[in-house]
Amino acid sequence: MFKPNGFLQVSLLALLTACAASPGTPTASGSAMSSPEPTQAQVARPSVPLSSSEQDYALYVAQSRQLPVNHVENRLSQASYNARVAELMSPAKTTRVRRSWTVYRKRVVEPIRIRAGLEFWQQHQNTLEQTAKQYGVPASIIVAIIGVETVYGRHTGGFSVLDALYTLSFRHPEPARPERVQMFREQLADLIELDYAGQLDATSAKGSFAGAIGLPQFMPGSLKLYAVDGDGDKHIDLHGSVPDVVASVANFLIMHGWQPGLPVFAPVKLPANAKTLVAGGLKPTLTWDTLKLAGATTQVGSPQAWQTYELGVVDLVDETQQRAEYRTATPNFFAITQYNRSYFYAASVADLAQALESERRKLAAR
Repeated sequence: MFKPNGFLQVSLLALLTACAASPGTPTASGSAMSSPEPTQAQVARPSVPLSSSEQDYALYVAQSRQLPVNHVENRLSQASYNARVAELMSPAKTTRVRRSWTVYRKRVVEPIRIRAGLEFWQQHQNTLEQTAKQYGVPASIIVAIIGVETVYGRHTGGFSVLDALYTLSFRHPEPARPERVQMFREQLADLIELDYAGQLDATSAKGSFAGAIGLPQFMPGSLKLYAVDGDGDKHIDLHGSVPDVVASVANFLIMHGWQPGLPVFAPVKLPANAKTLVAGGLKPTLTWDTLKLAGATTQVGSPQAWQTYELGVVDLVDETQQRAEYRTATPNFFAITQYNRSYFYAASVADLAQALESERRKLAAR
């Protein structure tokens, strides 16, 4: 997952999967299908001399990651500029698109994703149930994230991850946002480190135009830190092993603050001035007592677990209709925003999960 700074509510991250060029198809639960074998052209990538800045970077990566400098230089020399990546990552020159939660939600919580999600859930039910029990993350949330990211492997991206990250690190300067260049350089270093460790082949790895990999669209840094070997074959495969994918998504959420047993949104009726309670940001800052003093109410009788945690009021804005929907978010909502720093994204994951659960109940009742 690529994490841009700020709240990209009509998110560039939606493009990471929507514009992906080649589909990936997961196998049955428990299998470990590796990524497609690289072609001879991919294996025998031509090497080009490094610039002085690239040589300096190679030395920095080698020293900071404790890698052989010749390995880092070799991988860098095999990377190529990708003009399409640069084009897709360039800021739009048109007027700013007005944010619309209504439009965004309709693009995510829609019949194709729901139908595909139900099929994925049915096909991998045992894996999802076991993972949900182990991590405390509901199967519906895991299924929803995979659906939002890649429509269950249909759109994992056909770009060379090495070329994409190299392009964004060295050939796509953003003078006004040097932190983005630095972020991509760290991701490129993560990719080279994973390559040296034998966890993937940097010269053949495919992903989005921002360098995200597999069904869950993990950036190399997230793959290194949070990906899990779910099927026990001592190899993490985020393209072909559904147990690895499912466990990795659950582990990412737990490592970013997911609290088992809590809903994503608390059943709270907010006061008319809910807008004044929106703090923004990616962390909850309000207590239930504070919300009650502001006029919030709940139909829940006995005290609930979510009432003991810090909460946040989030705004789902529709600028086209000059209105906003306000919801009370628990720490689990904010855990999802660590996957993609967008209120729209996290709310759409929660709504898709709810839609999937509802449809499964209907099917079970037939």
